[in-house]
Amino acid sequence: MLGLGETREEVIQTLHDLRENDVDVVTIGQYLQPSKKHLPVKQFIMPDQFKEYETIGLELGFRHVESSALVRSSYKAQKHIN
Repeated sequence: MLGLGETREEVIQTLHDLRENDVDVVTIGQYLQPSKKHLPVKQFIMPDQFKEYETIGLELGFRHVESSALVRSSYKAQKHIN
């Protein structure tokens, strides 16, 4: 989940780290504050940034990358488990 204050470089490094550890499917979405008791959103990620992360992930060799504001951890999981 993005939007908690992470930098672009941190996201890209995380993608590198995941690939180096044989992860082949990744989901990237926007953090949304579920209630006032939870951490606030620090930044809303723009669609072009999500697209850039998808492109980088695919270039790194992920089999599949779901990257957009409404993506959640199990987003379309049934399509990508085989």
